[in-house]
Amino acid sequence: MLRGTKIGLRARHDDDVPVLLAELYNDVDNSARADGRPWRPLPPGTKDPRLAVDESEDQYVSFSVVELEGGTLLGTATLWGIDTHNRTAHVGLGLLPSCRGNGYGTDTVAALCCYGFTVRGLNRLQIETLADNYAMLRAAENNGFVREGVTRSSAWVMGQFMDEVVLGQLAGEWKAKG
Repeated sequence: MLRGTKIGLRARHDDDVPVLLAELYNDVDNSARADGRPWRPLPPGTKDPRLAVDESEDQYVSFSVVELEGGTLLGTATLWGIDTHNRTAHVGLGLLPSCRGNGYGTDTVAALCCYGFTVRGLNRLQIETLADNYAMLRAAENNGFVREGVTRSSAWVMGQFMDEVVLGQLAGEWKAKG
């Protein structure tokens, strides 16, 4: 398990899936804001890669986020679009609604940076998030990510186009901060 200050990133357990399915992916508004694809209901026992981990997939690493004290499931975290040639990846996370606002997001981004830069040897991590996702923007910036731009009206979310913010961090910046 990778450890942050408050959270741990561990392998997905079978009993995590129904909780994540019910509280994150079957919530239409949350799912529409978190995923660039249209929402669709996911049935129990789904093999959707956001929930069921495919160990043969090298470009997508999914973790369950748990509280260090007690092991309570808090959500999910991913490195996706991993490009081993260019040594880049994208960062994503989703916290259960009851777990938001406690600093878990900032700690999860820090643990994903450790995994990406130290364990995987990546040179660049990138985050794309909706411009009104202030919690993710704060978590990214608290971990040294730099706003690199805005893609205007690039996300279709529940009947309207929204801007997305692109943030990036390089391994050298992360190491210098640490």
